[in-house]
Amino acid sequence: MDETQLAQCQICGRTLPRNQVIPAATVRTPVVDEIRTAHGRWDNEGFICTADLDRFRFAHVENVLRSEQGELTTLDEEVLRSLHQHEIVSEDVDTQFDQHLALGERMADHIASFGGSWPFIVMFGIVLAIWILANSVGAADHFDPFPYILLNLVLSCLAAIQAPVIMMSQNRQESKDRLRSQHDYKVNLKAELEIRQLHEKVDHLLRHQWERLVEIQQIQIDLLEELRDRRPEKE
Repeated sequence: MDETQLAQCQICGRTLPRNQVIPAATVRTPVVDEIRTAHGRWDNEGFICTADLDRFRFAHVENVLRSEQGELTTLDEEVLRSLHQHEIVSEDVDTQFDQHLALGERMADHIASFGGSWPFIVMFGIVLAIWILANSVGAADHFDPFPYILLNLVLSCLAAIQAPVIMMSQNRQESKDRLRSQHDYKVNLKAELEIRQLHEKVDHLLRHQWERLVEIQQIQIDLLEELRDRRPEKE
């Protein structure tokens, strides 16, 4: 390979092809400050490899989060790790949550769902009507005559059992909502960090294109000067 197509990284010292290194002048100032803090020296005329640049970008993002929040939470560390390893943090929260439910918890959810539905209300109303009619009409002996003491006992027992079941289901719903909010936070945070890195990469591309345009313009100027110098010789 031609030596003009190689460049040395001033951080790790490796000599790499030009497509694997980036001019130091195109690196953003916050990342440069991070490199100077960790490495001690920095030459704007040199180069840095993409691996080292990604490492210092990751360190810069981590320091920004620490400065904004004071201390990184477990969610922040998961987002940073996924960002560094290029992993996806989005997932199906409902499916993940339902997979860890025990049999009793599933039964509580179904009971609470059925207890708060119109079929339960209609069926319960029909049972009450049959109970009252059976103990109010006819000459036969009634097993629960007015004022329906047994019915009141059954209703009290039903309410005493149904209330904690509904509370159990509501607690799990709150846990699911909390898990969903944590998931949304991780996705939003990673999206924000990805956008920030995209801005840096776009700035790098724009600077690189500007340098190429300047080089092309300089070549054109040199060609024009050569043509101007040759014109008197032809005359």
